[in-house]
Formats: sequence, structure tokens, C-alpha cells
Amino acid sequence: MSFQELKIHPNSIDLTVVIIALNEAHNIGDCIRSVLFAQQIVVLDGGSQDETVAIAQSLGAQVEVNANWQGFGYQKNKALSYAKNKWVLSLDADERVTPELAQELIDILQKSSTSELAFAFEIPRLTEFCGQLIRHCGWTPDYVTRLWINGKAQFSADLVHERLLTSDLKILKFNSPLLHYSYPTPAHYWQKLSKYSQAWALQRYTKGIKTSMTRAVLSAIVAFVKSYFFRLGFLDGALGFAVCFMQAQSAFGKYFTLYCLWLQKRPESTNKGV
Repeated sequence: MSFQELKIHPNSIDLTVVIIALNEAHNIGDCIRSVLFAQQIVVLDGGSQDETVAIAQSLGAQVEVNANWQGFGYQKNKALSYAKNKWVLSLDADERVTPELAQELIDILQKSSTSELAFAFEIPRLTEFCGQLIRHCGWTPDYVTRLWINGKAQFSADLVHERLLTSDLKILKFNSPLLHYSYPTPAHYWQKLSKYSQAWALQRYTKGIKTSMTRAVLSAIVAFVKSYFFRLGFLDGALGFAVCFMQAQSAFGKYFTLYCLWLQKRPESTNKGV
């Protein structure tokens, strides 16, 4: 089924799509095109130096700018504040709504009744790594809560790995997947690994949470064993092994970064005590 076969006019569905972006010129166009049926598409740009803003505007998106980065949770809530429609769908710039998912989503919104206002919806996400869809390794099914009634939920204020706070909303699941093009090359993975590790560690450091080198090493081992053996990563072949190995490195990197933050503080603490 092609997107055109949906026979839905652009801007016809009572839905706001919110997207945060920073230097996503290679992604933002396809992301927006996959949801042109929404009445409002909001792109909150973090101060891009590429053509992200121009591309988004050319496709009819409402572009707002907030370069005062305070974390993913804050930025997504800022984008959410511009939503005007009954329903809200949150997307990342590297995600795509397939025609099948679009049809399922449209059917739900067109048939929604008052009783469905108490629901939020999870969507199974299918991630591509270096050109191959990863169907195991703990990456699939990767359910993410992305659709809800405007005003009924907001994001946590976490710097990274933010979550949607749905309070008393009941969660229903979509059948069709959301495509995730997060890691087109290994370089993209390493960039995200560094960025997320720093944010994850800083968030815990500011809360006074400590760790050890032993914890870092054990986390890496557990992450690999869990994803490669228990979550059947070996069924994804060579790239499955690469994903599981990188997840182990990611686990180590987070705890090692946190460990180093506390390690750097030790001389300072010693001096104060002299």
C-alpha cells in the first residue's frame, strides 16, 4: 500500500505532530512527508546550522526555535506547548510513519469517541542499523508511547531517555511499526553513544549517584549476554553481533563516564578538607 492509496487529504486529521530537531536536514523531510495528513506539524529546532529549518518550512511545518538546550524532556515539552489539536503524536526526526501505520492511526482517530480519551497508544518501533532492520537484540519489539489526547500527558524532565508521563491513562498498542533510521552508519552510533553517555552520567552525578569500575564492567558483560543470547541477537547475523557488542560498550560507557565524573572530584574534595 502506498501513501497515496490512503486517500486522505493533507492537513485533514485532528492531530498535531511534534518533532524536535537539531541538524537533521538528512532526516526531517522524510519524517514530515510521512505525516502530512496531520492538521499541524510542529518542528522545534535546537539551533541547527544546516538546512533543517528551511526544509521543514518548505513542507508546511510550523517551525519554532529554542537553542537553550536543557535536555530531551524539556525540549519535547516545549514542542508540545505549541500543539493545538485534539490528538498529539510525538516523533523523532529519524523516524517514519509507514502507510500501514498511518492508516491504522487515521482509523483510530476518525473513530475515536469520548471513552477513548482515557487512552494513550504505544507503537512498536523497528530500527535499522547500517541498512539492515534489526529484529532481535532487544530492539524489537520496541514499544514507545507516542499518541495521546492533548493535555493528558507530558514528558519527564530527564536530560536523556525521557519518558511520557501518562498518569492514569490506559495504554493500548498499535500493530503496525514505526520505522527508526537512527544508525545509518557506525559513525552515527558512536556519536549518539558519546552524547547519551555524557547526558546519562551527568544526570545521575547531579543526583549524587555513584558507581564503580566493577559495575561498569559487569554492566557491559550482562548487556551483551542478555541481548545476544537471551534476546536472540545471534539471529540477526553479523550485524546482530555488532549491535550486541555496541550495546555492551554503551553500558560500559555510561557507568565509566559517571565513575570518571566522581574520580575528577576527589582531589577537589581532598583539598577542601585540608
